[in-house]
Amino acid sequence: MPKKVTILGIPVDAITMREAVARIDGFIEKREPVLIATANAEMLLRATHDGELCRILQGAALVTPDGAGTVWAAHHLGHAMPERVAGYDMAQELMRKAPERHWRFYFFGSAPGVAEKAKAKAERLYPGIEIVGTRNGFFTEADEAAIVQEIKEAQPDILLAALGVPKQEKWLSRHLRELGVPVCIGVGGTFDVMAGVMKRAPLWMQRAKLEWLFRGLMQPKRAGRLLALPKFVLKVHAEKSKNGQTKSNPL
Repeated sequence: MPKKVTILGIPVDAITMREAVARIDGFIEKREPVLIATANAEMLLRATHDGELCRILQGAALVTPDGAGTVWAAHHLGHAMPERVAGYDMAQELMRKAPERHWRFYFFGSAPGVAEKAKAKAERLYPGIEIVGTRNGFFTEADEAAIVQEIKEAQPDILLAALGVPKQEKWLSRHLRELGVPVCIGVGGTFDVMAGVMKRAPLWMQRAKLEWLFRGLMQPKRAGRLLALPKFVLKVHAEKSKNGQTKSNPL
């Protein structure tokens, strides 16, 4: 079992992409519904003041290090974190393997028409993939029972929910048992990128760990959320200092 690194109270799996996919394969084989979260710095920071999100992440079957900030935090706290396992990349890897593994997907979230475009893109990229349903992320509480029933009847192995953080994690957690889907993953803007609605950072920016900056530049409405990054750094540094004091003074 891969090691977990606690970052701001959340246990994050120190895991590679290959290991993450293997773990998900195992979850599908067991058929016991689990929730998987892809934790970037913004999500981890939000969990420090959102008790419900914190509890969901602490109870998740798998929390991958989605983002350079999460990997940095693990290293800063003195722990090994082999690589970043981004939600978008993990979703693509699962879809790539789906035809040979006979995994069935359901796409839930994003604006009207986006999930359908993402489905068409997946079918072009991964011939033989089976996407058994799509549904946009615009709904009211009164719609939820029908959405759950539709997903249940479609019988996917993997449910990708693109409702944004923390709505996607809270929705999946609330309906996990009744959905009965072996693997439920919150995937943020994955469908938007697949559908061409939103661009992903160029590879050089991803490698330079600047994807967060690209998103801020491309989506001015997110600019305020970039302030979460320095707050995250300060909180992680404070946690390191606190842990250091505890070790040096056990009393």
